[in-house]
Amino acid sequence: MFQQEHDSRRPSTMGESVASSATSFNGSVHVQFSHDATTSDAGGLVLREALDNSGVIAALEKHLVDTRNPLRVRHSLASQIRTVVLQRAMGWEDLSDTALLGSDPLWQLACSDARGLSPLNMPRPSQATLSRLITCLSHPRNIDTVHEGLLHLAIWRLQCLPEVGTYRADQPVTLDVDGLPIEVFGHQGGSDYNGYAGARIYSPLIASIAETGDMVGGLLREGNAGSAQHADTWIPHLIQRLMDGMNRDVSQFRVRLDAGFTDGVTLQALDDHAIAYLGRLKSNAVLQEKASPYLNRPAGRPPEVPREWYHDLEYQAQSWASPRRVVLIVQENPNDLLLNTFFLVTNLDRYHYPPEKVLALYRQRGKAEAHMGELKTALNLHLSSTDRGTLTVQEVMARNQVNLLLSLYAYQVLHCVRGVMERRTGQGWSLVKTREQVLKVGATFTVHARKVRMRLSAAANKWWPRLLPGIRRLPPLPG
Repeated sequence: MFQQEHDSRRPSTMGESVASSATSFNGSVHVQFSHDATTSDAGGLVLREALDNSGVIAALEKHLVDTRNPLRVRHSLASQIRTVVLQRAMGWEDLSDTALLGSDPLWQLACSDARGLSPLNMPRPSQATLSRLITCLSHPRNIDTVHEGLLHLAIWRLQCLPEVGTYRADQPVTLDVDGLPIEVFGHQGGSDYNGYAGARIYSPLIASIAETGDMVGGLLREGNAGSAQHADTWIPHLIQRLMDGMNRDVSQFRVRLDAGFTDGVTLQALDDHAIAYLGRLKSNAVLQEKASPYLNRPAGRPPEVPREWYHDLEYQAQSWASPRRVVLIVQENPNDLLLNTFFLVTNLDRYHYPPEKVLALYRQRGKAEAHMGELKTALNLHLSSTDRGTLTVQEVMARNQVNLLLSLYAYQVLHCVRGVMERRTGQGWSLVKTREQVLKVGATFTVHARKVRMRLSAAANKWWPRLLPGIRRLPPLPG
């Protein structure tokens, strides 16, 4: 229990007395309020450096349509987008948090367009201002630009290699596509109860690069959308944009899918665009009949460890226009009476991708799912725009689409810093660990003439000497 007492050693201001509180467990510990210019988010400046090097804010500002009256603009679109992205990356996920951080000098400096000491004397945008930003970005003339910005961030981070990872530029690119249910707690337009998720949700599609963990796309869909809805047009578009941005041809890309996406429409679209794919098939009676000749255990005593074997099949589902290559995987566990089977469909050629290589490639999907889990936990994805007032369902969906993309922006910036730490320390880092141990550092600001000095707390001594050289080496995106 804190006991309040007067601190006579500290001078009062304007005739007011300054009180301190002593802790009951140790009377030598006194707690006082201070008006010193301090922050606990020193890493926000590191994120600003990475964001500026990417060039995404400048690209957005160049192409976005700002419908506001220029004479009444107090906060540029660029400064507002920085505010939302950087705060979400640092764990301040609500628009109202900007008011809570209004007097924090770090956030005044990190989000502003202005140079010198000017940001310290400028007010920060309000929740209402940032809400209008979301409305502006969700305008039909702007939302495609916001989508492109996420691709811009991913392509820039890939071009920062090897500063942020060990991925080689000549490696194939595997695009993982999956649904990511996001629960909502109101009557957001387009959300619906989903029996599989057991909640009222949106059902967005998320696309990530498996080898690097970069998020390249997010497409918001209604809560009752089918698993593969819109995938047939969205995936080829993403592949084409990645090809353009990375200067590669289609043979260097492949798509990995879950069982919900291996319908005839999606697979046909990928075939039509010559895009390689592999995905899991839902089992059925026809597939089990085709597999039956291969379900005999090898001769000899059953082993004490699990084993598996593979076979190539040809199969045509009712929704497919022609037969496709299907890989049968048979698994035997010592303690199971029956064999376990599952099926993968692919258009990868048999010579370069025999069955065991197809299976090995599919099993790497677990890494992509781990990145998706980080996206939900570290960014606390939530979509809260509702149909209050005169907003239509389409307008609510567009606002929540923008909110989803801005959270993916925050993931990408945080992921870039994580990559620098992994490269510089030679160990793995989660997004949460990067934020809590590296970026959430205390600092004190002092103003000297025309300079602002930020003095970091001792907690920064462990990691920042390795982090800062890596951040300085991040190159800007050419062009």
